[in-house]
Amino acid sequence: MTGSLLEVENLRVTFRTQRGPVEAVRGISLTMGRERLGVVGESGSGKSLTGRSIMRLLPPNCDLSADRLSFDGEDLIRASQPRMRDIRGRRIAMVMQDPKYSLNPVMKVGHQIQEAYRLRASIGRAEARRDTLGALEEVRINDPERVYDLYPHQLSGGMGQRVMIAMMLIMKPDLLIADEPTSALDVAIQTQVLAILEDLVLQRHMGLIFISHDLNLVSSFCDRILIMYAGKIVESCVASELSNLRHPYAQGLLASMPRIDDDRSRLPTIQRDAAWARDLAR
Repeated sequence: MTGSLLEVENLRVTFRTQRGPVEAVRGISLTMGRERLGVVGESGSGKSLTGRSIMRLLPPNCDLSADRLSFDGEDLIRASQPRMRDIRGRRIAMVMQDPKYSLNPVMKVGHQIQEAYRLRASIGRAEARRDTLGALEEVRINDPERVYDLYPHQLSGGMGQRVMIAMMLIMKPDLLIADEPTSALDVAIQTQVLAILEDLVLQRHMGLIFISHDLNLVSSFCDRILIMYAGKIVESCVASELSNLRHPYAQGLLASMPRIDDDRSRLPTIQRDAAWARDLAR
C-alpha cells in the first residue's frame, strides 16, 4: 500500500519457558495508513502483545521476529535501542488499559506528563508546564491548573484515562496504540473518552490501533476491524460490513453480543473447533 504508516508481515512472538517455546503471536500480517484500526479478540488472543511488539516493548524471555516490521518506511526490527527510545512517545505512543497501574502514585500527574515531555522535547520547565496544561485542556479536563497538581489516587477512572491520553499525545505522535482504554469505565465516560480520541485522531491526522474485547464498540468507532484468535488474525473487514463475518469464531463473537431488542433467553457461547488451532499452526 503506497504511503502506508505501518506494515507488518509474518510477525511472530515466542516466549521461552521451562517447558519449551510458546508461540503467542503466530504470523500476523497487516498494513494500515492514517486510519482507525480495531483489533478484537478474547483474552489471550495476542491483541496487546501485538501492540507491544510494534513498539518492541517485550519481556527479556520473549523472541520477536518478522519478515517486515516497518513504520513510516523505517525498519523497526533493525532499529537500535536508542532509536526505538526516540520513536516511542515521539512517533508511536501507547495508552494502557488502566491508569492506576500506569501512573506513578507518589507523583503529581502534571509533573509526570511534564517530565516525559521534557525528556523528549528538550524544552524548559515553564514551556513544558504551559504545553502540559494545554494537553490537559485538549482532553476536555476542566480546570487543568487544579488537575495538574493532583495525585493519581485523587482522580476518577475517566479523569485518569484522560491524563494518560494527554501524556501520550502531547508529543503529537503519528500512531497511537490504545489498549482497552475504556474497559474500566462506565458507558457514559466511555463515550466521552472515545469522543476525545476521535477528535484528536482526526484533527492530527494520526493512525490509531484500538484494542478491545467489545466488538460493538469497535465497529462503531473504527474504520476497519481485525479479529484475532489464538495469536492469529482469522478475519478482517470494513467496520460497516461487520454482519458479513464468515469465520465461525468471528460469527460466535458477533452472536454473543447482547442487543437491546434481544428476545433470546440465553446468549449463545462460542462453540470452538479444534481444527481452528490446527489451521492456525500451519
